Amino acid sequence: MTLELWQAGLLVTVGVVGGFMNVMAGGGSLLTVPVMVFMGLPGPVANGTNRIAILAQNITAIATFARRGFQDFRLSLTLSACAIPGAVAGAMVGVRLEGEWFDRALAVIMLGVMLLMHFDRGGRQRTPAGEPSSRQLWHGHLLMVGAGFWGGFIQLGVGFILMPILNRVMGLDLVRTNMHKVFIVGSYSIAALLVFASQVQILWIVGLALALGNAVGGYLGAHFSITRGEGLIRIVLNIVLIAFIIKLVFF
Repeated sequence: MTLELWQAGLLVTVGVVGGFMNVMAGGGSLLTVPVMVFMGLPGPVANGTNRIAILAQNITAIATFARRGFQDFRLSLTLSACAIPGAVAGAMVGVRLEGEWFDRALAVIMLGVMLLMHFDRGGRQRTPAGEPSSRQLWHGHLLMVGAGFWGGFIQLGVGFILMPILNRVMGLDLVRTNMHKVFIVGSYSIAALLVFASQVQILWIVGLALALGNAVGGYLGAHFSITRGEGLIRIVLNIVLIAFIIKLVFF
C-alpha cells in the first residue's frame, strides 16, 4: 500500500491522539483501528498493523516513566509473564476475525465501552501508596491472563480492563497503574505482533506512520499521567465512539 501525504498525516495525527489516550486511560485503539479500516484495510490487517504503533507508544511511555523515577520492573515483568500466554492465544483467534464479523465485534465493543464509561460515575479512585498484599498480587496476576487474551485478540479497550485490575484489584495508585500498564501492553504486543505477522499481511509503512504519532502521544500521556485528564478524554471518546458505531452499523 502506497501512502499519500494526506493519509500519512492523518495516521500520524490519529496516532498522537490514540497514544495519549492509551497511556492516560485507554481506548486509543478504538480510534486508530477504525481509521485504518475506513482507509480500506481488512480487519485482521488493521488489527495486526496497529500493534506496531502500540509497541512504539509503550516503549516511549516506559522510558518516560523511568526517567521520572516511576519503575518497578520486577512486578511489571511478572504481570507481563502472565499476560503474554493469553495474548498469544488471543492473537491466534484475532487473525481469523474478519469482514462483517470484525465490524460487528468492533461496534459491540465500542458500545460496551461507552456504556461502561457512562455508568462508572465513581471513576477510578486513588488508593494509598503501598505494596499490594499477597492476595491482591495473586488475583492481579490471575486476571492478567484474561486481560492478555483480550489485548492479543483485538487490543481495543484493553486499557479499560487493565486499569481496574491494577488500580482496584491490586490497589495501586493511578501513576503506578499507568506505569505497569504500559510495560504489560508493550511486552505482550511483541508476542501478538509476531503471531499476526506470521498469519496475515502487516502493512509496515502504515504501521510506522501510525507509530510515529503513537510514540509522541505515548510520551505526552506518560508526562501528563498524574494530571488526571480523563474528564476531557471521556467526552471526546464518547463522541468518537458514537460516530464510529453509527458508521459500522448503518454504513
